[in-house]
Amino acid sequence: MGIYLDYNASAPISTEVLDYMFDVYKTSYGNADSRTHDYGEGARKIVEDARTQVANLLGVGTGEVFFTSGSTESNNIAIQGLIDYATEKNKKHVITSTIEHKTVLETVKSLEKHGFEIDLVSPYESGRIDIEKVTNLIKDDTLLVSIMHANNETGIIQPVKEIGDYLFEKGVLFHIDATQTCGKLIKELREIKYDMLSLSAHKLSGPQGIGALILRKKRYRLPPVKAITYGGRQEHGIRPGTIPVALVAGLGKACEIANENYEKNFAAYIERKQMVLLLIADSGLDISINGDQNYCMPNTVNISINGVESEALMLSSKQYCGISNGSACTSHDYSPSYVLTAMGLDADRISSAIRISWGADTDTSPMRENLTSLFEVAKGLVF
Repeated sequence: MGIYLDYNASAPISTEVLDYMFDVYKTSYGNADSRTHDYGEGARKIVEDARTQVANLLGVGTGEVFFTSGSTESNNIAIQGLIDYATEKNKKHVITSTIEHKTVLETVKSLEKHGFEIDLVSPYESGRIDIEKVTNLIKDDTLLVSIMHANNETGIIQPVKEIGDYLFEKGVLFHIDATQTCGKLIKELREIKYDMLSLSAHKLSGPQGIGALILRKKRYRLPPVKAITYGGRQEHGIRPGTIPVALVAGLGKACEIANENYEKNFAAYIERKQMVLLLIADSGLDISINGDQNYCMPNTVNISINGVESEALMLSSKQYCGISNGSACTSHDYSPSYVLTAMGLDADRISSAIRISWGADTDTSPMRENLTSLFEVAKGLVF
């Protein structure tokens, strides 16, 4: 099977997280909203402890953390949950970028049937969005700007701090998809002025199927987001449904571990990236790095091995490396990457692009060995 290098799709769950979840599954099987017995109280305490752990990681209040099934649901709630408010205030203009995850792009597009106007901002070839391209589109009826913190395909970090600073007093809501950065760019996230933030546990070595939507209070009031599904008052009505206590516990534990190990992990990401870049330079192949590495995640690199089709390479080298050529959510679709297309890259470069992403604990020795083998396979595929 080789080595797993697709952490941007999903990171392996931490053993410490898994052990904690297993204990919760065995001993805390009450419903966190059952208020008539100790089993419910115990479950609720686990949930609230996890809420505190998430809040501590992000530097927010516990009353600003709402559990969801993951970033897909969080993104949908953050965007669709504003429809009533937008209609009431006659603010139906939304700005986002052409490189957002499909959960944002498709959700924003769905607003058009409700009479919304959508503006999409494209990046430069660097993969970065121009701040002024966003701010110049702001109008009196602009409701929302939604920009991801870092792109899942390229790892390129967007200027969300600067955008947030600009929007803070403009009366325009700001949503960040922090799926790829939560638990990694901790200090940076704490400094950003945003109204809503989405995250998923499985990107930071937690379990799949759980995440959170952060709703920041401004002048003691939450953003005007309403539930998009119905059936209960869980999570203060923002996300109804029985709270999955063990999954929530896993998210909380993953956030606690990330908070404790941030500096060590960041150094480990950087060490591995330097090794990968050196292997690329020494490969003897014609390789282009996609995106400006001065603004890139320390655990990600997107490269094009010129003259080598990415699909052929991944199939021919899967015994060495588990890598991808785009978002896992669209891996069944072999159309060219819409992210790299939006960056203005040519068709050949896009068709030869692969993404390599790793964890802080990825073993460097087999990583070096297997990536070297991958590049050797690539040499035999050059056309």
